[in-house]
Amino acid sequence: MKQISTGILAHVDAGKTTLSEGLLYCAGEIRKLGRVDSQNTFLDTDEMERRRGITIFSKQAILTVEDTRITLLDTPGHVDFSAEAERTLQVLDYAVLVISGTDGVQSHTTTLWNLLLKHRIPTFVFVNKLDLAGADYEGVLDTLRDSFDANFIDFTDADTQRLQENLAMCDEALMQMYLEKECVTPAGVAEAIRRRNVYPCFGGAALKMEGVERFLKAFAALTYQPTPLSKFGARVFKIGTDERGQRLTYLKV
Repeated sequence: MKQISTGILAHVDAGKTTLSEGLLYCAGEIRKLGRVDSQNTFLDTDEMERRRGITIFSKQAILTVEDTRITLLDTPGHVDFSAEAERTLQVLDYAVLVISGTDGVQSHTTTLWNLLLKHRIPTFVFVNKLDLAGADYEGVLDTLRDSFDANFIDFTDADTQRLQENLAMCDEALMQMYLEKECVTPAGVAEAIRRRNVYPCFGGAALKMEGVERFLKAFAALTYQPTPLSKFGARVFKIGTDERGQRLTYLKV
């Protein structure tokens, strides 16, 4: 089974924890959707997090989609706790950058993007809150392209031919494939994403579970398990305590 470690990052209030909740629900890991405003989400377990309605400490959960086992890390979005989010980047195979469809690209979004570039992490984008008045999916994608000068491709485009052409323009291998076969394969697209030549973009409303299942299935299909090291190794990314106050060390093996 393919194993992927991924982290969800966002500017505060973009709906990151709500998306995490939706992904766990779609995968069948939880039977009831929690809400941040109801203080009953699966990943925000600390009393202070539930009271303030924000993520303060990174959390992890495991979900399985077909032949893919995903270790999901939900990180703080508030800038005051950005160090907690940055510590998790060193153990990620992929990242999901969540952006509010109403607020668009914000200052902390730029900070997170620069960190993802620094750590060379392939990234998927989920534009959230598209059910709200003033949300502008296409506008957010245009801002992303202008701000970060990267190939942000709309994977919700109903025009399959246009999507294929847009993908071919992003990557030399995809262009060659398109010229020879008049199409690009999912494996080829996954490789272009891994090389960070393509940044897949999806839209939806996590609170209403719109677009969440489609995103999860695409993520599972378009990711590669990284090549393992030749020797045993592990990296610590979090220190915590259990209910009895004993120290816990979290690491990726």
